Amino acid sequence: MWVVSSGSPGRSSHLWTVAFLILLQSYQIVQGHVEKVNNPLIGLFSPMASFKSSSALIVVDEGGDEEATVGDEFSDEEDLEVFQPTDHWQTIKPGQAVPRGSHVRLHLQTGHRDVRLGAEQMRGEEQRRDRPHEASQSYWSAEELKLKLKKMKDSSPRSGAAYQQDQNKFRSIEDLRKDLATLNLLVETDFQVDNAQTLCSMGGLQLLLGGLNSSDFRLQDRSAFVLGSALASNPTVQVEAMERGGLQKLLTLLGTQRPLSVKKKALFALASLLRHFPFAQSHFLSHGGLQVLSEVFREDQGGSVRVRIVTLLYDLITEEELHSKVSTDESPDRLGPRSKGSLDLHSKGSPDQCSKGSLDQCSKGSLRAGLQEGRWCSLVPELLDSAEHDWREKGLQTMLAMVPVCLDQYRRHGSLPVSLGSLKAQYRDLVHQEQALGDDEGYFREILDLLHTLELKMK
Repeated sequence: MWVVSSGSPGRSSHLWTVAFLILLQSYQIVQGHVEKVNNPLIGLFSPMASFKSSSALIVVDEGGDEEATVGDEFSDEEDLEVFQPTDHWQTIKPGQAVPRGSHVRLHLQTGHRDVRLGAEQMRGEEQRRDRPHEASQSYWSAEELKLKLKKMKDSSPRSGAAYQQDQNKFRSIEDLRKDLATLNLLVETDFQVDNAQTLCSMGGLQLLLGGLNSSDFRLQDRSAFVLGSALASNPTVQVEAMERGGLQKLLTLLGTQRPLSVKKKALFALASLLRHFPFAQSHFLSHGGLQVLSEVFREDQGGSVRVRIVTLLYDLITEEELHSKVSTDESPDRLGPRSKGSLDLHSKGSPDQCSKGSLDQCSKGSLRAGLQEGRWCSLVPELLDSAEHDWREKGLQTMLAMVPVCLDQYRRHGSLPVSLGSLKAQYRDLVHQEQALGDDEGYFREILDLLHTLELKMK
């Protein structure tokens, strides 16, 4: 077919393009018809000729060796019965799915499909054959994993020499916790001691003692608190505080009109100075310290200061008993902390002119006299009227410690036996409640034992 152009060159070029497209379309129609006549099966797949197939399946002749690989765009395997191929060709049933990566072969005459492992799958099988110990490993479900772990736990030995030997190699978690707690306590204590000694070396202790004489109650409160923290279990600071008159300043704060908050902090600093320091305790007794505390005890109606005073009193009594049991010759340094070039316990004179060998006896006599003069035998039992169990416990402990001094006054105290009987009945009920909860040696049992012991001492 010829197309004759006329007119302008642009119009002629457009006509030639249209004619070429018509010829090309006619050729494709004729070629497709010829192929369909020669091979009728081609018509079955003609719809796939105009687009790229989404399946990796390729149609081959009966005798052909060509094969196709199933790609990732194959049907969802979870919805179909999945055929497990091998390295040999096998015929699959209609409707069965094959794993991704498998090779598929289609017979055009019979319509059957054959499948075998793909190249990647076959390489994986060869690696598993070379390493049989890895071939046995598979994925386990959550239930299977729990079952296997349970069997592993049950199969571990729980007795025998081997088991005991393994147990001895390791420490229990309770022991580790105790050691860690002790280590942490030591670190904190050492840190506090070092800070206090550094404070003294920089002249800070003199500033704190000066703050006790300030007219500002807030400064007195803060100074007493910091001083008590520095004195706690620190012999070096205790000695320097005694040298600088810290005991007299603290007794002055307690014996004069001051806010309750200031007296609480001063009592804290006084207790830190006296504990484990017999020399300071002797000076405290000789300067009427117990009488000062008895006045503060009577002034406090709330009870919080009373408990602290009774606790300090109990510590003084127990420490005095401990020192009285130690021989002077066996423990020459038992009189208290000393520092090089600092405080000589006897060069400046001891209270009541006590000699080195009789300081404990003088302290003991001063303590007994101070307890009687301060009427502590009648003051301490007042804590039993409190509703707080902790206050009652502190009162009972101190009363038992004062039995050698106050026994006659306890017996003459008319309301004390009645009070003890009422408390015993109350704490019996509380002990029964503890036992009902499975606690045979609880807190209330300890208080009840204190009540029984005190009653026996009074008979």
